[in-house]
Amino acid sequence: MASDTGKKLIQIDVSSDTVCPWCFVGKKNLEKAMEQSKDKFDFEVRWHPFFLNPDAPKEGIRKSDFYKMKFGPAQFERATSRMTEIFRGLGLEYDMSGLTGNTMDSHRLITLAGHQGYGKQNALVEELFQSYFCQGKYIGDKQVLLDAARKVGIEGAEELLEDPTRGVDEINGKYQLSGGQPPSTFMRAFEMAAKDGA
Repeated sequence: MASDTGKKLIQIDVSSDTVCPWCFVGKKNLEKAMEQSKDKFDFEVRWHPFFLNPDAPKEGIRKSDFYKMKFGPAQFERATSRMTEIFRGLGLEYDMSGLTGNTMDSHRLITLAGHQGYGKQNALVEELFQSYFCQGKYIGDKQVLLDAARKVGIEGAEELLEDPTRGVDEINGKYQLSGGQPPSTFMRAFEMAAKDGA
C-alpha cells in the first residue's frame, strides 16, 4: 500500500508492556531504522498491550524489591548493570528507583491514544517509557498517567481513568514481540514487508 507521499507504507504493530526495558530499547532501535529508511518508506506504528506481570499489584511495589524477588539478587544486579549500559548507549539514564506494578491503566490510555492518531499514541508510549525508566515514576499512578496524556495532547484521559472498566474490552489478548533487535534487523523486515505487499 502506498502512502500520501507515494512511498510504500509499512504498517508496524508492536506489542509491548510499559514496564519492559527491552521494549523501550526496541522502540529506540525501530525509530533509528525508520529514520534511516524514511526516503524509501512511510511508517504507521500501532501499539498493542502485552502484560509481563499480569498479577502485579495495582498499588505498586518497589522496583528493586520486585525484581530481586522475581530473578534473585545476583541476576537482578547483572540485569540492572546490563540495562544501565544499554540505556547509556542510547543516550538515556536507566533509573531503577520508584515502583512497578499493574500496567492495565497505561494500556487503556495507550489504546485511547490510538483512537486519536498513531502519532499521538507513539508520543504517549515514549512519554510513559521515559517516565518509568528514566525518571523513576510509577505509571500505575493516575496523576503520572494524566500528566503524560496532557503533555502529548490526549483527550478524555481523565474520564477514561475514572472508570476502571472503560477500555478494558479492547485489551483482550496477550501478544509477543522480540523488540530489542538492532536497527538493521528492522530495516531488513521493512524490505521484506515491502516485497510482500508489492
